[in-house]
Amino acid sequence: MAKKALLIGCNYPGTKAELRGCINDVWRMHRCLINRYGFAEEDIIVLIDTNHSYTQPTGKNIRSALSRLIMSAKPDDVLFVHYSGHGTRLPVETGEEDDTGYDECIVPTDMNLITDDDFREFVDKVPRGCQITIVSDSCHSGGLIQAAKEQIGESTKEGGQIIGSGFEFKHFLHRSVEHTIKSRGIHIPHGDQGYYVKNRSLPLSTLIEILKQKTGKEDIDIGKLRPTLFNMFGDDASPKVKKFMNFLLKKLEHVGGESGGHSGILGIVGSLAQEFLKQKLVENDEGIKEEVHAESNNRGLRDFGILLSGCQTDQTSADASPIGNSDNAYGAFSNAIQEIIEESGGAITNKELVLKARKKLKRQGFSQRPGLYCSDQYADTPFVC
Repeated sequence: MAKKALLIGCNYPGTKAELRGCINDVWRMHRCLINRYGFAEEDIIVLIDTNHSYTQPTGKNIRSALSRLIMSAKPDDVLFVHYSGHGTRLPVETGEEDDTGYDECIVPTDMNLITDDDFREFVDKVPRGCQITIVSDSCHSGGLIQAAKEQIGESTKEGGQIIGSGFEFKHFLHRSVEHTIKSRGIHIPHGDQGYYVKNRSLPLSTLIEILKQKTGKEDIDIGKLRPTLFNMFGDDASPKVKKFMNFLLKKLEHVGGESGGHSGILGIVGSLAQEFLKQKLVENDEGIKEEVHAESNNRGLRDFGILLSGCQTDQTSADASPIGNSDNAYGAFSNAIQEIIEESGGAITNKELVLKARKKLKRQGFSQRPGLYCSDQYADTPFVC
């Protein structure tokens, strides 16, 4: 049995999205895997954005590392992934059914988003008999593996407590203002010092601002996020984004391909994409809609993925810096995991770990509620291995 891990940390240095604790989370987990769970150092891949001697955690590099991790796996192997960084969520595509009502995403250092559907595709490639545990200490991380069964949490439709799946502009404005205020940092008293806390949510308003800076285009808005990501990253963009663009291009070719050609379609796709995101697809689009989402309707019954999320899909995860000691910043959920492992000697189940983390974070003054997403067989199995 081999034990292999991928550890990803994004502090986004020098940007408006900058965090402090994500790289520290990675190195604490690195030591934990080696000292507590018997991983070999050469079997742990580290992607961080504060040291250029390491592979940078761009969207392309994260996907490539995940693919290599899974492709190298054999039955009975143990795979472990830890991500610390920003999370965000996009309104689901028009006409799409989603178990949480949003596309939950992690935010690589270059903003090339990786969605919950992308994680589902990775997990579906895990060999039979081989499990993969994903810890995501990021905002909106509940349900980050699309359609994984919710064991602990309130994020999915099955749980019955999520915000409605339809996108509402007034709700977006409210959440954007709230996240912008929180992302500036607040002080939470605790012990003798307390914490300086930012959240690990990248509001869509901030994401749009960063994309405007990167592209030099001022007309980017919510409806143009997916086309913008496609135009920026092309074949390296999220498969979910590429499927959406495929849908648009086929639709446009069907309507007016003879006059505009492919280059003409790409030139106007942004404004048309916006309209598709604002309106429901009409009934005669059913054939195309089914083609776009065919894979989600043909998934197998097996599921070897285990997700421990730092919070629910409508919550933020804290990036905490002890006052007067910012070099020791950490993710609140990652820190709770390390404390619980130390207290238990590492012998703890996935369910026990999440339940204990909920209690510990509440005692420490954090409002986030971690979640557990996996099939029934993995809820009571040991964390990691």
